[in-house]
Amino acid sequence: MNAFFKTVAVTAVAATALMGGTAAFADGHERLRYVLVSHAPDSDSWWNTIRNALTLAGEQMDVDVEYRNPPTGDIADMARLIEQAAASGPNGIITTLADPTVLSDSIRAAVAQGIDVIIMNSGTPELAADVGALMYVGQPEYDAGLAAGQRAGRDGVTNFLCVNHVISNPVVAERCVGFADGLGVELGDSMIDAGQDPQEIQNRVMAYLNANPETDAVLTLGPTSADPTILALEELGLAGEIYFGTFDLGENIVAGIRDGVINWGIDQQPFLQAYLPVVVMSNYHRYGVLPGNNINSGPGFITADGLEFVEALAGEYR
Repeated sequence: MNAFFKTVAVTAVAATALMGGTAAFADGHERLRYVLVSHAPDSDSWWNTIRNALTLAGEQMDVDVEYRNPPTGDIADMARLIEQAAASGPNGIITTLADPTVLSDSIRAAVAQGIDVIIMNSGTPELAADVGALMYVGQPEYDAGLAAGQRAGRDGVTNFLCVNHVISNPVVAERCVGFADGLGVELGDSMIDAGQDPQEIQNRVMAYLNANPETDAVLTLGPTSADPTILALEELGLAGEIYFGTFDLGENIVAGIRDGVINWGIDQQPFLQAYLPVVVMSNYHRYGVLPGNNINSGPGFITADGLEFVEALAGEYR
């Protein structure tokens, strides 16, 4: 029995029984519960926006929501969290697909149990379909990187450093690949494995730029790599002198754009990545309606023009 008809059956039983313990609303709807499982470590503040959006969507749709993540970002731990979430019997699971090799079996097992799944943030529409998910909500990473590279090319960039702090996630690496293609150059050794430790990221960026003084642009893939890169450029005397683009937003990134250190940030709108799956699932389970396509939450370029509104919400809803 698929999840929608299972929901209808449960609702019918609850309405007939007229028992308060069924957790049904007066309009006959079952009390819905969704679990969002991310790959983010506790240290990654970018995911605060995801948490805020999840909470807001739960309040607005009048459903129960939970956020779970592996404290250190360990993907094997994340797979276990998906399995634990499925065992708790939610109506739906919203999850990232940061490493298909490790996570796919756990997601497929949840789907086999009759639990609806939406993939968000990390993955692709193709990967989402492969594990049996309803849809994918996120940014097409290669396309975003390509647009960024084309923009940088128009601004005169010819070679670059891509600071990848999530090298284990092949989908995120597509940002670097797309950027190189947008410039019309080979990626080659321009992408470095920066790791997640801020001091190590700063050191590796400084080492690369010292060894490759012809580098005229830096691309970072989020606040985890952008924030230490800002410090590296300041120490090298390159802040505001070297072309600097980044993915995602955060307080330091927004300040860097405002101060002229960062040329632009690409906003994948993580708010939508957590908010929309709750809205979609709630309406699917209550009314049987489902969008016919996957949802692109980005990309959008954020520059110094019109930054005031974004700055007020950075780290909270942007």
